[in-house]
Amino acid sequence: MAASEENSALFPIFILTMIALPLVPYTILQLCRAASKKAKSINCQCSVCSRSGKYRKSIFKKISNFSTWSNLTLVLLWVIMGVLVYYIKHINREIQVFEPFSILGVQPGASDSEIKKAYRRLSVQYHPDKNPDPDAHKYFVESIAKAYQALTDPISRENFEKYGHPDGRQGFQMGIALPQFLLNIDGASGGILLLWIVGVCILLPLVVAVAYLSRSSKYTGNYVMHQTLSAYYYFMKPSLAPSKVMDVLIKAAEYMEIPVRRTDGEPLQKLFMLVRSELNLDLKNIKQEQAKFWKQHPALVKTELLIQSHLTRQTATLTPELQHDFKRVVELAPRLLDELMKMAVIPRTAQGHGWLRPAVGVVELSQCIIQAVPLSARKATGGYAEGIAPFLQLPHFNETVMKKIARKKVRTLQELRDMPIEDRAELLSQAAGFSEAEIQDVESVLDMMPSITVEVTCGTEGEEGIQEGDIVTVQAWVGLQRSNGLVRALPHAPFFPFHKEENCWFLLADQNSNNVWFSQKVSFMDEASAVTAASKAIEETMEGSGANAKETSKAVRDAVEKVKNGSRLVMGKFQAPAEGNYNLSCYLLCDSWLGCDKKTGVKVKVVKRTRAGTRGGFTEEGPVVEDGAEEEEEIEEEEYDEDYESEYSEDEEDNNNKGDTKRESRANGKAKAPASSSDSGSDDDDDE
Repeated sequence: MAASEENSALFPIFILTMIALPLVPYTILQLCRAASKKAKSINCQCSVCSRSGKYRKSIFKKISNFSTWSNLTLVLLWVIMGVLVYYIKHINREIQVFEPFSILGVQPGASDSEIKKAYRRLSVQYHPDKNPDPDAHKYFVESIAKAYQALTDPISRENFEKYGHPDGRQGFQMGIALPQFLLNIDGASGGILLLWIVGVCILLPLVVAVAYLSRSSKYTGNYVMHQTLSAYYYFMKPSLAPSKVMDVLIKAAEYMEIPVRRTDGEPLQKLFMLVRSELNLDLKNIKQEQAKFWKQHPALVKTELLIQSHLTRQTATLTPELQHDFKRVVELAPRLLDELMKMAVIPRTAQGHGWLRPAVGVVELSQCIIQAVPLSARKATGGYAEGIAPFLQLPHFNETVMKKIARKKVRTLQELRDMPIEDRAELLSQAAGFSEAEIQDVESVLDMMPSITVEVTCGTEGEEGIQEGDIVTVQAWVGLQRSNGLVRALPHAPFFPFHKEENCWFLLADQNSNNVWFSQKVSFMDEASAVTAASKAIEETMEGSGANAKETSKAVRDAVEKVKNGSRLVMGKFQAPAEGNYNLSCYLLCDSWLGCDKKTGVKVKVVKRTRAGTRGGFTEEGPVVEDGAEEEEEIEEEEYDEDYESEYSEDEEDNNNKGDTKRESRANGKAKAPASSSDSGSDDDDDE
């Protein structure tokens, strides 16, 4: 019984050890991270963002920020450890090893007379006839009488002095550190140990497996339903206009699960009248268009109206129930737009290219949702080539203000950003009637807006030029700068009720063919991950090119320095297409800001594959030209332009006529100087 009690007392120690092993180092790591965080704020400090409440530093906000699952779990585990320490401290006092000499207060080896004398003395103090205290009675029976019996019996005393136990030599025993009630198989808790083993070893893993399988069968790793991805893949088309991306977005299965209540009918009707101009309805057949709109699935109608209310900033008119649904719709939007973007740039053609037009439309819709700007505001109007949408993301700007400053010939947001601070303040104060506080808000947001640069290089590893079928490596450095000096920052988005991190999409695309050759998402929020990724990519590239250790180390150090200065490395591969000169475009599209996108022209020259190889190149300025070959290059470009037009021409007769003309010219030129191997190969291809 004593051994069982001793093993049971070890159970809290076992649990304390298992909790402390991972908890202590993890807590130290979290404290170090919290101490190393920069105190500088990364969110917008304008008055509009302050009134939105997203970044308010109140005690409730701090508690809310602290009350994450990881932090709460950390605190709970430390509380459990404190309780276990307190319990272990007191349980050790209660459990004592049976020592008859110590109980009677005599020395080991004492005579019988000394033992009897000590027993009589303790009997006067603890015997029930002398002391009515129940604790005294318990101590006398369980300890004093038991010790006296063990020491007065010659055999028991000899066994105790020899083996440390009144019953003699004890066999080797092993215990398990479990509570006593789990081990008491003879009592009422006889089946608890069995149930515990079955529950922990069988039922718990089974429940976890079922929960995981049920979730994985419904959601992807990005917490998007598989049904949503199937719908997006089906409805994504190469000619999908940016204004039609909304129709695809709202078909997400997550939005279908939002309940449509009977009480939503009248509020949605009122909301429809407020946002009707944004629904692209044909005004000539407005009644038929309205009837067609309301015949859609109720969830689609509700979702689109809620998103349009956000874009037009009419959410204050929503009922409390619709407010709750609206927050759910907007919260899911960034995640769904990311998946929609992946569906646009996923390889669709035989060459492994995605589609450019819907990809641009997805990013434009994301910008409008984050900044709460109507899609119609992107249309060119009143001399604004980009529309007034980029201006509407600035605080205190609206259509009335835009009409007031229209006469000042500020037609783009970049022109406003490039103005000197004094001239801009004069424009906003005199033309728009802004106060000093409002001008300061505008300046704060302009300082937060990013300026993006990109440097693109490309080539085939181990070769000088790019030939047909080569695996081409794209390497681009994307730089980001702000007037306030921040790299990692949250966008100014007071109407978006949730935190949103900035992301950019790098697209290398052919605008004429609507093909995306290469795409990658770029984030400036995590510098440590960017340093690791850039170091690894540069190291692999340098080792592949045959560089020595010193050159590789220098290249890695330069890459790390670039990342710390606000740049991100984009690397990828694509297969070189057929021979020709390709005028590509490099897009840097920001999903959170309007008017901050970057577009750069890129020219790619692909030569025909030969055994000896052919020089070629890839630069932003144009194809690399060999010395003394300017005239040949111009002729090749003219021939390429003709072939490029015929490649996408729908008139088959023109193609046949061109082939006949080439065959005639080749027949007439047999007596002339022989053509190069690449030219003859080209003619054979045309004959075939």
